Amino acid sequence: MLDRYHTVSPLLSGEDVQSKREEIRKYFHNSFSLFERVFDLLKDDEVFYRQSEPTRHPMIFYFGHTATFFINKLILAGLIQERINPEFESIFAIGVDEMAWDDLESVAKRWPKVDEVRAYRAKVRSVVDQLIMTLPLKLPIAWEDPFWIILMGIEHERIHIETSSVLHRQMPLEFIKEVSEFDIFDDASESFAPNSLVKITGATLTLGKDHTHHLYGWDNEYGTLTCKLEDFEVSKFLVSNGEFMEFVQNGGYEDERFWDAEGRKFLQLTGAKHPTFWVKNAAAFSYRTLSREIEMPLNWPVDVNVLEAQAFCRYISLRDGVSYTLPSEAQWYRLYEYAGLEDVPNFDDTAANINLCHHMSACSVDRFAFGEVYDVVGNVWQWTKTPIDGFDGFRVHDAYDDFSTPTFDTKHNILKGGSFISTGNEMTKHARYAFRRHFYQHAGFRYVIDSQEPPLQKSDIYESDELVSQYCEFQYGDEYFGVKNFAIECATKAASFAVHTTKALDLGCATGRASFELAKYFDAVEGVDFSARFISVATRLKEEGYIAYHSKEEGELYSLKRVTLEELGYKELTPTGDFTSKVDFWQGDACNLKSNLSGYDLIMATNLIDRLYNPLLFLQDIAHRLNENGTLVLTSPYTWQESSTKKELWLGGYRDENGKEVRTLEKLQEILSEQFELLHVSDIPFVIKESARKYQHTIAQMSIWRKK
Repeated sequence: MLDRYHTVSPLLSGEDVQSKREEIRKYFHNSFSLFERVFDLLKDDEVFYRQSEPTRHPMIFYFGHTATFFINKLILAGLIQERINPEFESIFAIGVDEMAWDDLESVAKRWPKVDEVRAYRAKVRSVVDQLIMTLPLKLPIAWEDPFWIILMGIEHERIHIETSSVLHRQMPLEFIKEVSEFDIFDDASESFAPNSLVKITGATLTLGKDHTHHLYGWDNEYGTLTCKLEDFEVSKFLVSNGEFMEFVQNGGYEDERFWDAEGRKFLQLTGAKHPTFWVKNAAAFSYRTLSREIEMPLNWPVDVNVLEAQAFCRYISLRDGVSYTLPSEAQWYRLYEYAGLEDVPNFDDTAANINLCHHMSACSVDRFAFGEVYDVVGNVWQWTKTPIDGFDGFRVHDAYDDFSTPTFDTKHNILKGGSFISTGNEMTKHARYAFRRHFYQHAGFRYVIDSQEPPLQKSDIYESDELVSQYCEFQYGDEYFGVKNFAIECATKAASFAVHTTKALDLGCATGRASFELAKYFDAVEGVDFSARFISVATRLKEEGYIAYHSKEEGELYSLKRVTLEELGYKELTPTGDFTSKVDFWQGDACNLKSNLSGYDLIMATNLIDRLYNPLLFLQDIAHRLNENGTLVLTSPYTWQESSTKKELWLGGYRDENGKEVRTLEKLQEILSEQFELLHVSDIPFVIKESARKYQHTIAQMSIWRKK
């Protein structure tokens, strides 16, 4: 009954543009409809406002999120000019992975009605449908093309089909109803096949792909990593509920020997005594599927997080006197190669429990063989021991800079292979998804015996993204040519004009230096930036007490720099050492800020207005976010460019229809004069290091305004 949802990702290549449009259009509507059908599992509209687990939003957030993602990315790419619902496109924009800048609380009491979100989704569907049929399309579709944004939105929806189904599975059954076509496998059994080991010969592998690949990919899939693997042994089957039962019954969750520090913290916080989808009854365990509870299928794969999988490996290592671990990402690639699998579109998905080819559940671990090893792909995802990072040659896509880079923190492990509900990009060989180690997905594991020593973990995470590293040096590094630190100068001067000092907003905060400096003068400071790449640096400094980055010297030569809170002098500013608790960082769009970002005595927007897609919209909105007598500080070198702002939306740097020069400061006075008084104008120079012998020397104009 799942046949109508079965499809595969469109190839980027083709001969006929019109047939490719139709193929993508069909794929889009299939994705949009399947996503909405998954939400039919919720018993009624009241359930949309419930959280399935405490660290996640109510379900209404996820229902709106994927549609607003389309609009926000289309706006950012300049493919549409008008928003459908600015409020929705703000409150549903961010907050899916427990990042410090994900705001889980601020809009909790203002969620819209479910029918309003349904109507919104219908409008988004219509907009995207029209774009698919009218946008310029050339084949093959490339990373820079407009249609890449369309495919990005579709594949993003595909991800949330699966992740939302996990949240539905975590929702108490009293709030869930059956959906007719979501039937489950009927091969559950009270017996299970005993596991064994299969020897896999070593090989030299190159992971990753290039930009000529025939399928859409996320940024972390591109680039290369060459790995030389020794021979290893791998479990024939995924670990089944039956095999894991021994660990549970022998007190594995209570024995601290099997858990590392992160695992023990997980146990302390959750009180877990068994896998999350096991239900403890008086005499035995039952098992939670998507929409029902069944007798424990001992022959199905166990669903666990990384911490539980690692604990099991330590348990059987002690039991057997052999060192078992989770496979590495490269070892999974070797399994894929060993099994002789071909990637989409040549992959036979009917030969695996994947892509909704069969039923809406896991199945027996001995059902789908790939040579000697079962479930190389499908059934449930397989955790690896590999924390995700970028391959050599990695670069972010400008339209979605926070897809991967926030997870390059050693705290997110890669899973491979897909599950019964994995579709689209998720079911491809090169798909690289990663979650925090305590997160649950439809994910289990297999184990390996491996003679290779694991690579040493770096103690410091060095920012290697060239732009991010450049801003780290700009805000936290050395001063050059006698020019003072720009962030410190701006914060100091801005604070001197503030009438009250309760709360400040640092808008366009980048890596956060000015936010910390403002905290010397204000009781609370919020730093907001569009880029999660920047925000993650500021958050790391606040939470871990340091940042480390590459500073480019010459060609491919870099110096490594490390800056701490102590070196910056922030630790000494409060007797209790909690100075940084005054500062919070959020990801946000300056042209469409969340409504809770208000009540400020000072708003400072540094070098921002000439980089906004609609600077007038920003200026028209900003006054109501300031308190009475609040201070607005703007700095900018006024480097207007069409790559950031369409020319018709520039505030200066052009001649009007009469040939008169339009200067930005004059335009600012025209726009702001009704609500603001101009107090001060001055120049503030800054220097950005590009390399040891190349620097940008720029002069920003600072204008300071008092709200009337």
